[in-house]
Amino acid sequence: MLTTKSAVILFFGMLLGVLLSVGGSVFAERDSLKASVGNHSDAPVETVTLPYQELRMFTEVFGRIKRDYVEAVSDKKLLEDAIKGMLAGLDPHSSYLDAEQYKGLKEGTTGQFGGLGIEVTMENGFVKVVSPIDDTPAQRAGMKAGDLIVRLDEKPVKGMSLADAVKIMRGNPGDDILLTVIREGADAPLKITITRAIIKVKSVKNRMLAPGYGYVRISSFQSRTGQGVIDAVNKLKAENGRELKGLVLDLRNNPGGVLNAAVEVSDAFLEKGLIVYTEGRIKNSKMRFNAAPGDVVNGMPIVVLINAGSASASEIVAGALQDHHRAIIMGEKSFGKGSVQTILPTGSDAAVKLTTARYYTPSGRSIQAEGINPDVLLARVKLESLEAVAFKPVKEADLSHHLENGDGEKQEQQELQEDVNKEGLDLRDYPLHQALTLLKGLSILSQ
Repeated sequence: MLTTKSAVILFFGMLLGVLLSVGGSVFAERDSLKASVGNHSDAPVETVTLPYQELRMFTEVFGRIKRDYVEAVSDKKLLEDAIKGMLAGLDPHSSYLDAEQYKGLKEGTTGQFGGLGIEVTMENGFVKVVSPIDDTPAQRAGMKAGDLIVRLDEKPVKGMSLADAVKIMRGNPGDDILLTVIREGADAPLKITITRAIIKVKSVKNRMLAPGYGYVRISSFQSRTGQGVIDAVNKLKAENGRELKGLVLDLRNNPGGVLNAAVEVSDAFLEKGLIVYTEGRIKNSKMRFNAAPGDVVNGMPIVVLINAGSASASEIVAGALQDHHRAIIMGEKSFGKGSVQTILPTGSDAAVKLTTARYYTPSGRSIQAEGINPDVLLARVKLESLEAVAFKPVKEADLSHHLENGDGEKQEQQELQEDVNKEGLDLRDYPLHQALTLLKGLSILSQ
């Protein structure tokens, strides 16, 4: 039987090992930041005074569990659970990553991983969908930003950690999972079955909306997204045969991703000035990112689309372009994730994801829990209520009991649909239709 004295000795020995492991990782992370950002002197190491009274209480509980719990529990599990609890109590984005979760995180930043295809966080003990990722099982199944997942295969989410919930959702490709979802406006919980798959995220897509007007969609910010945006714009220019008249940059339901990618995308449209800066307690968490000369669309008008699913890196881009008056932001208020997480490897292929800073837009706005307010606010429109002729003005032919005119009416509707297809617009996408209309107006004014 483990005595209290033995528990104290055991705990302090393990605690020392953990502190040494994490401490070494912190210094390595600082060195990598210094190399990537610029000249910074090493931050002074703060002397940590151990709270002996609280640690004594911890070891007493540790000893009680080892001695009295109904089943034997390993030291490793107890200490890992204690670390998880410490991090989970800080904020929704700090967490302990075991070897499998750490591997999944690294796969996610490179654009390929297994699972459902949704970015999630925790809210009031439930899993909240930040946004579904484009062209993934979750999006095709109808998951939406803001959905609360309350059950996974009939297993209640309440009481789970976010890491545990994500682990269940990942599973094996080809297997189904049943999600019970609470959605704002729905009368009852929804049952949504999704088939897991290998998620290959193509973060940048492009197409022409109309002659002279391009469209670039960023679904997430990965390590190669910045170059992907430049390549996409150059393809649009080549397809158009000359410089673009304007561009729609679509960041809706983009959950964010790599900070450097957000900086590169912003830099692609800015000639100079501050893009984003971060502030934290340690010196090397205070970083500033500035634009280099060169605008990939040569000053042409830009409209950026955002919604409640636009988070983190998406908000950095929207905030930078808004503060520099380089683009008009249109849509809904964004998600409001303005914190920076640093990955600190701890050995044994595990890591700690720790919130180390807040980021600020060039004008000094912190968007943490606030979000980006669009310049042009668009109310949500129920897509199911919009027919294929949703934006056609009311005419005689729309009136009840109107006098028929042979084939002429049918021909008019067909011509309208052909015009829509030429512009590449889905009329049910109200925000995109409005963005193109605004872009055309801006182009006329600029001329």
